[in-house]
Amino acid sequence: MAEKVSPEMGATAKRICDSFADALPIDGAAVSLFGATPSETHLYASDKLAAQLDELQFDLGEGPRWEAVRTRRPVLVPDSHDGTQELWPIFGQAFRQTDARAVFVFPLMVGALDVGVIELHRVAPGALSREELAMAAVLAQKGAWALLSQVLTFNGSSGSSSGMNDSPRSRREIHQATGMILAQAGVSATDALLMLRAHAFAQGRSVRDVARDVVARTLDFT
Repeated sequence: MAEKVSPEMGATAKRICDSFADALPIDGAAVSLFGATPSETHLYASDKLAAQLDELQFDLGEGPRWEAVRTRRPVLVPDSHDGTQELWPIFGQAFRQTDARAVFVFPLMVGALDVGVIELHRVAPGALSREELAMAAVLAQKGAWALLSQVLTFNGSSGSSSGMNDSPRSRREIHQATGMILAQAGVSATDALLMLRAHAFAQGRSVRDVARDVVARTLDFT
């Protein structure tokens, strides 16, 4: 699971974890990133316990993080001694042997794109309140956009096509597609372009080709 992480990406992941720690009653957090392939990159863990919980689930192939990824919904485990072994037999047993008593996992998503996952833990059992869950959802959305922006910036600097060096016609198609996504998704022009680039990145296609699909109305971001 260990892969090279750029300093900028690591710093972004740390800021995301810090934002959750500042707003919620948690003791640690870890962030992992998904790419255009089935591979995954661990970006940051706030402490050894956060890293341990993330590594356990990755190695065992089960646990709340995988449930959150599969369902694209938060998975909340307020007490490790209550039902985790029935849900995840192998991880549940390993979880109870750690110092953590509660885990809360939130998928990081931008539209239909799965960007990553953040895993929160604390050493005392207890559920998050409704207000805390609402705050976590807001932070997860902000974190997903921040990570995606960093991924696409890094991807662009590594030589992938962003559409900036294409022909004038291609650039016009990209601008037109951005305007259409803006109207379809109700987002800003900046975020519409980011969504266009994100879809291209996730599909392993050029921004130009995806823009053509949008303009041809064979791809909709509603």
